[in-house]
Amino acid sequence: MRINRYLSQAGLCSKREADRWIEQGRVRVNGEPASLGMRLSDSDRVTVDGEPAPSFPEPVHLLYHKPVGVTCTHDEDVEGNLTEAVGYPQKVFAVGRLDKASEGLLLLTNQGELFNKILRAQNGHEKEYLVTVDRPLSEAFLEQMRSGVEVLNTVTLPCKVERLDSHRFKIILKQGLNRQIRRMCKALGYRVMRLQRLRIMNLHLDDLPSGQWRPLSSHQQATLLAQLADSES
Repeated sequence: MRINRYLSQAGLCSKREADRWIEQGRVRVNGEPASLGMRLSDSDRVTVDGEPAPSFPEPVHLLYHKPVGVTCTHDEDVEGNLTEAVGYPQKVFAVGRLDKASEGLLLLTNQGELFNKILRAQNGHEKEYLVTVDRPLSEAFLEQMRSGVEVLNTVTLPCKVERLDSHRFKIILKQGLNRQIRRMCKALGYRVMRLQRLRIMNLHLDDLPSGQWRPLSSHQQATLLAQLADSES
């Protein structure tokens, strides 16, 4: 197993972050600095910042209903950080952030391998949102949202958009640019008043109370992993 995958599956970080740690000299194997792409044997001893890397933990997959005001960071110096808000007894990471002003479904896991598989636009995995804006929706706005909007020096991918009433619509994205929906709306002259994530792939917010979490059912977990089996990480 490559060392970045080992650190990721041990629940310490994503593979990309593991590569940064290796480049920074924070990772050692049998007392020697690790190198990018190196493979590990069962007898190798891995340390990070001088501390032994944990053996692979049991997989943890949680659904969390993030309230407005919680920041998707594990920095405990940040008020309202995710670690403090969730209160889970071991470290879990959010797959796909929601900004502080947004709410709704987060998938929390200690399995770093899931990060890129779900989030890479090339894999085409859906995330569904409910959006409320500050003024009546026009057909031109909805059509532009569907076809693509220029933000962050690119044009967003085509997506599904459904009007619910004069000020609310649902949108299904297969990419996750920084504050994408808010930027798209702003570029078209609208301001987002409420943004709630309803779904990540086969996982639905349903009636999960705000601020609460629950483990994935065995069926949800099996379905999620099956859908990710052929995805690039």
